[in-house]
Amino acid sequence: MKSLKNNHKVGVVLSVLGILVGFLALYLIAATYMPVVEGKILDGRPDEAITVRIVYALMGWIGMAGGAAWATALYGFAAKKEWAWGLGVAAATAQILSGFFPMIPSASISLPTPTIWVFLAAFVLWFGMLLIGGVNSKIITLAFVSGLAYVMTFIDGVGAISRYQTVKESFPVGMYAVGQMVNWWAGAAWAVFIFALVKGKSWTIPMGVFAASLAVFGGLPVGVTDVIRLGRFSMFLPGPGLSAIMLVVILLPGTQKTIKGWIAEN
Repeated sequence: MKSLKNNHKVGVVLSVLGILVGFLALYLIAATYMPVVEGKILDGRPDEAITVRIVYALMGWIGMAGGAAWATALYGFAAKKEWAWGLGVAAATAQILSGFFPMIPSASISLPTPTIWVFLAAFVLWFGMLLIGGVNSKIITLAFVSGLAYVMTFIDGVGAISRYQTVKESFPVGMYAVGQMVNWWAGAAWAVFIFALVKGKSWTIPMGVFAASLAVFGGLPVGVTDVIRLGRFSMFLPGPGLSAIMLVVILLPGTQKTIKGWIAEN
């Protein structure tokens, strides 16, 4: 696998595939958009139908922006630029989300989940970029777990949109309102951390502390509000829970030594 390091030819091929994944995301999300909206209405969840209208469009935008980033990475690889693989990581990170989230509403009403192909292709491209960049296995593992926090934190922001429409109590409505966008900011912060981590940026550790902390601020109050209101475990909690664990992991001396060592190599 080491032979892939700095392999610009493979980078060109993967970038072309990434561009095609951008078009695939556009097509699949557009094709499933109204069937899922209508399915949610028929399932008695008009609140989730409105959420799908908002978030599916956002996933399409992100997937297409990822395709444009791949086009830029293609130029970089063709010109043998060192920055190309890092941009590919960012493009794949965006497309992973655009492929993953649309599967959830579709599956919840027993509809097909074709965007799984966007998700799987983007994940392969993401891993391929890390190999081209010569990223070591410990950093890849940390980036992968951070990716889980990235996806779960974003989903917390989606869930808050639905809760905001259906909950009647005053305080919980306010909590869902103020927590919604913070979770999306935290998801974006995790994505930036992943980029900084694999590229060995000097500000990687502070960025990780910020991403994890923001995810806890966004998700934990909403999750606790949900538990108190419903009297059961809340799916808002895994995101801030994993983020809190990652905060501890990032601050561990061993992890900091690994990250600083990787930064020194770059």
